[in-house]
Amino acid sequence: MTDGVKGKVFLVDDDDVIVSMLGRTLRKDGYEVESESRKFGGLVDRIRSWGAHVVLLNIKLGETSGLDILKELKNRKVDAEVVMLTSDETAETGVKSMKLGASDYLTKPFNIDEVKIVVAQIIEKRELRSEVEYLRGEYSKLFEADIIGESDAIRELRKKVLKIASAKVSTILITGESGTGKELVARYIHKEMHCGSGSGSAPFIAVNCTALPETLLESELFGYERGAFTDAKADKKGIFELAHTGTILMDEIGDMKPSLQAKLLRVLEERSIRRIGGHEEIPINVTVITTTNRDLSAAIESGEFRSDLFYRLDVFSLQLPPLRDRQDDCLILSDYFLHFFAEKYKNMHVRGFSAPAKKVIREYGWPGNVRELKNVIERIVVLENVEMIAPEHLPKEMSRPADIQVLPAAERYHLPDSGISLDDVEKDLIVQALQKSGYNKNQAAKLLGISYDSLRYHVKKFGLQ
Repeated sequence: MTDGVKGKVFLVDDDDVIVSMLGRTLRKDGYEVESESRKFGGLVDRIRSWGAHVVLLNIKLGETSGLDILKELKNRKVDAEVVMLTSDETAETGVKSMKLGASDYLTKPFNIDEVKIVVAQIIEKRELRSEVEYLRGEYSKLFEADIIGESDAIRELRKKVLKIASAKVSTILITGESGTGKELVARYIHKEMHCGSGSGSAPFIAVNCTALPETLLESELFGYERGAFTDAKADKKGIFELAHTGTILMDEIGDMKPSLQAKLLRVLEERSIRRIGGHEEIPINVTVITTTNRDLSAAIESGEFRSDLFYRLDVFSLQLPPLRDRQDDCLILSDYFLHFFAEKYKNMHVRGFSAPAKKVIREYGWPGNVRELKNVIERIVVLENVEMIAPEHLPKEMSRPADIQVLPAAERYHLPDSGISLDDVEKDLIVQALQKSGYNKNQAAKLLGISYDSLRYHVKKFGLQ
């Protein structure tokens, strides 16, 4: 909200005392308040034109029914959340109002703190929803849920993704280094799987397994019943329920605590969930996509990740290659981001990259992968007012020559006079490392000085499974 106002609340009650008391309290709490206690005709138009965020609406308004006003608000799609006020201690009318579209109901006489909590939660949810919709729009405009690149690795990745999407696979694991675009691939799968027939309303909900503490993550995933714990004032659907018929993305699954891993395994096997404090099994129909940049095999050996869950997730897995292994895509991505940010920031002077700049971009290692490349291009477009981007406009560390370390002659891989394919050398060294380690991939990766995920990608690349 702007200008220091938390939100706009419209009070509708034929009791002047309640209107006065609630209005005074909510204004003091930082809300802008409008009210009506006499004339209820044309009320819906007033609420809409004033731009109310929350309407506190009494069910009984003399000869007028608050339920009729609620119906009209919903039928005319007024963008305001409605909380009904009722004197019915059995809560029967409150429940009826919820079925008609009310967000909540409060029974008189109510606790003023309870009113403040309900209003604050509704405003917070509205702001969060607006933020999510904005970010989703920005994200879709930037990437258009597409996998950009023409390297062999990306072409192969697109083929696998399309096969997985067309088969409606329900559980998918995406692995790769940080910044390689795991969430982008997840969104691409969702688009191809759920939005290909004009049904763009299928939900896509992402949750980061490292961003929330274990107890909070459980309630976010599975929801809870009213009274399950102290702050559970009402039933709450979890992400699995909210993502019904769509996709749930569980980012950084490798960081999930073992106790929650067991519950997730049960959900994947039985395709149903049970809310915290509940006894009912609720069927779910969702595509579950998990991502991680961790070596899950090593996590299994250390006892941090359940092997049964890994095997359940790994049936359909996608390994995203690091950007350093797809040099040709660096230039394609650079051009894409350049044109996008030039339009976004209205910097129409910049037209492209000089040949030396392209060489630097292509040969740089990109430890931060696509995310790093995107950030570099965005900074240049904002800060530089040039037509052609040259090496001096790129970060200094990109052009700084690395220290060249030459192995002792006895340990060097000798280049034949006739030359040799670099891929053949790479493949031969991987085979040697696997043989020396007794085909222990973790040990082989250490011998080569690369990550387990990188080794796994190259094993697949060269068909060494």
